[in-house]
Amino acid sequence: MSKLNALHNDCYFDLRYNGVKFKNYVGVFQVDDLTIEILPKIDSQEKDKKLWHDVLISMLKVTKKLNVQKVGNANVSKQNLHLLDIYFDWFLDEVEKLIHLGLIKQYNRETGNVKALKGKLEFAGHLRKNLIHKERFYTTHQVYNKDHLIHQILGYALAIIENFSKGSSIYSRCKSVQLDFPEVKQVSIDHRTFSRLKLNRKTSAYKTALEIARFIILQYAPNIKHGQESMIALLFDMNSLWEEFILNRIKYSARKSEDHIEVYGQRSKRFWQNVTIRPDIVVRKNEKITIIDTKWKNIGSSKPSTQDLRQMFVYNEYWDSSESILLYPTPDQSNAPNFSSYKNIEHSCGIGKLNIINDGKLNLEVGNEIIDWIKDR
Repeated sequence: MSKLNALHNDCYFDLRYNGVKFKNYVGVFQVDDLTIEILPKIDSQEKDKKLWHDVLISMLKVTKKLNVQKVGNANVSKQNLHLLDIYFDWFLDEVEKLIHLGLIKQYNRETGNVKALKGKLEFAGHLRKNLIHKERFYTTHQVYNKDHLIHQILGYALAIIENFSKGSSIYSRCKSVQLDFPEVKQVSIDHRTFSRLKLNRKTSAYKTALEIARFIILQYAPNIKHGQESMIALLFDMNSLWEEFILNRIKYSARKSEDHIEVYGQRSKRFWQNVTIRPDIVVRKNEKITIIDTKWKNIGSSKPSTQDLRQMFVYNEYWDSSESILLYPTPDQSNAPNFSSYKNIEHSCGIGKLNIINDGKLNLEVGNEIIDWIKDR
């Protein structure tokens, strides 16, 4: 765990004596057969583990980081099903669909000894390898088969799932998929490998499978080992997830609203030289602009930090906004923003507290509440 954290600039957690203090990342990571799930929480009630497990899955679904329909709601509702299992199930679904449709073949270059001269003769290799075997030719030639980069990526992801799902139902399903999957060469895969992929009309069906494979492979840490143990981590920055969720819900509510409301996310303006500033969400209703900055923490009765207030002041100035909102989650009833004006300045900043739980599940109508806050001003 220490090596994994160091590899990512110690952003996941702090290691303490006989303990771990997690930071603002949520998700799951597995070391050998030990699986640790980190859930988002804004209260201290231990009894709400399943609630926050479901909240995390729902947030990932809304922000398109997870397609729960591909896995099936019956599987997602199981309390003992980890986020890692959901991604594995989703990937296996996609690969099974590709096998059913028919896996594509591609031309690729192959270098080696053949019994007939074809392609380009590699003289140096031919002299080195075939000094005795005069009947062979060492050539580089094109072959048309299923052993190409796309299938090598999918095969690598299947091998990771096989390694991390032993002893579960996913393991037997993975082995079954591997039997129907063609044998491909084992290659080294990193983020540069995915940048070389160019999908076309023929390979467009592979898009979703490759996106999940990218997520699984790049989070796999085969170089971090203790003995024979390897590690995989699927972790999300909760601040970013909270921001994307709120942006998605406000956009959804704005589209249904009869008022003309425009919603933008992460719009940049130059601040100083090449430095830019970007508020999380900008809402425009007619000529009125409201800036929203999301913070995933239970602020309670505390005041926002001076740095946050200064940040909102700058946003108001640069976007000609009359008001801005610091938006926090709360385990209690939602509270509309309580605005306070900056001294001798026309614009103001409010603290909004939003309860995202309704009837024991994630409240998908929070966008309506925020739109109502803005319309009532």
